Amino acid sequence: MFSVSGITSTLVLSVFTAVLGSLQCGYNIGVINAPQKIIEQNYNATWLARHNASIELSTLTTLWSLSVAIFSIGGMISSFLVGVVSEWKRAMIINNALAFLGGALMGLAKLGCSYEMMILGRFLIGAYSGLVSGLVPMYVGEISPTHLRGALGTLHQLALVIGILIAQVFGLDSLLGSPELWPLLLGLTVAPSALQLVLFPFCPESPRYLYIIRNKESKAKESLKRLTGCSDVSEALTEMKEEKRRMDMERKVSITQLFRCRIYRQPLLIAVVLQLSQQLSGINAIFYYSTSIFESAGLEQPVFATIGAGAINAAFTVVSLFLVERAGRRTLHLVGLAGMMVCAVVMTAALVYLDRVPAMSYISMVAIFGFVAFFEIGPGPIPWFIVAELFSQGPRPAAMAVAGGCNWTCNFIIGMAFQSMADACGPYVFLIFAALLLGFFLFTYFKVPETRGRTFDQIAAAFRRTPSLLDHEVKPSTELDCLGPDDNA
Repeated sequence: MFSVSGITSTLVLSVFTAVLGSLQCGYNIGVINAPQKIIEQNYNATWLARHNASIELSTLTTLWSLSVAIFSIGGMISSFLVGVVSEWKRAMIINNALAFLGGALMGLAKLGCSYEMMILGRFLIGAYSGLVSGLVPMYVGEISPTHLRGALGTLHQLALVIGILIAQVFGLDSLLGSPELWPLLLGLTVAPSALQLVLFPFCPESPRYLYIIRNKESKAKESLKRLTGCSDVSEALTEMKEEKRRMDMERKVSITQLFRCRIYRQPLLIAVVLQLSQQLSGINAIFYYSTSIFESAGLEQPVFATIGAGAINAAFTVVSLFLVERAGRRTLHLVGLAGMMVCAVVMTAALVYLDRVPAMSYISMVAIFGFVAFFEIGPGPIPWFIVAELFSQGPRPAAMAVAGGCNWTCNFIIGMAFQSMADACGPYVFLIFAALLLGFFLFTYFKVPETRGRTFDQIAAAFRRTPSLLDHEVKPSTELDCLGPDDNA
């Protein structure tokens, strides 16, 4: 088996196969924007055929807003099920059923003359994406060697932004964003799922899942040998045995117990705030409304500037991949937040003075590109995989569910509220995000630990030794004491 510095062909195949789900999630975030006018025309034609009258503008706006927002609602709901679904054997394979059904409904919506099919398809693909946002970082984190966990964890975000970029390119009028081909543009989302189904049988299960959850030591050893390329996996197995010993003490943790038990409050607060720092940074305002922002900045070809922002998005995720194990998670997150805050202020100034200084259109474009670049250095990739690092095996699925739910909820809120905020505040809207970024920077600086190069158990043990952020009481010595003798998993 080919192996270089702990990277084996099996590990590469397994990570690649897993992040195909992330790519599909990104594709569906970006694919809906380009063909908006064409799909709205199709909705109008469907309404006309049913009611012999053109659709009212308010009804059309409602249908389109629902088509966009229902994706986040699906993700929001399914993300809370990650803790349950993660214990299913081959959960990511089963999840592809949602992708195939959602993709088929969207791809056939025009043929079926049904905007209901489009909306239901968007909901199902959102539900698929919500599970992906929890399952993929969890699986990649569990199969990765400790010294590569950060770099490989970044690949979830890299695949996601590549998916957005692919959707932006395919959505051009000259490619699939035409009145005839837009159903193919939406239905193409099933392609990564098909490839994933072909490749998954060649990928091993997570050794942590096999040993700690399923209690199958021999299969866990076999999985470790395939992933590491080493015949002697005793050191990794010893680490998992210690983690299992602690898990036997702490039991399986539900979402309710996660909130109730003081010993989990500090890592849970950190996990939630990091997710908020990603979604409330203003990045989705850029993604959802980049074309209109570039238009207001005076650019003649805003769609290509949007694609340029997508390319920068992907390029700087690669930069983060190489830096995360050298600079550390905390440092990159701080740099990203500080850079975004500066770019938000510059962007505001450029948009305010645009009418008086035409050259400010270029300054605003540079500020947007810088905003996206700094996002992918830290706040983009790090919150996803650091949640898996902050918790041991017992509470990890519940923590991923809570963090994912917070992420998708904020995604939905920003998607629905930003346009109203922009109408009310004008070019000053990004000062709101600058203030939020400052708050997240201060929280990260004072409260977030560095997890680079530490095992899951070492990180969990550090929280057991450290006073909580929310109280300074004497903590129970073990999670078992905290949950109490009568709690059920």
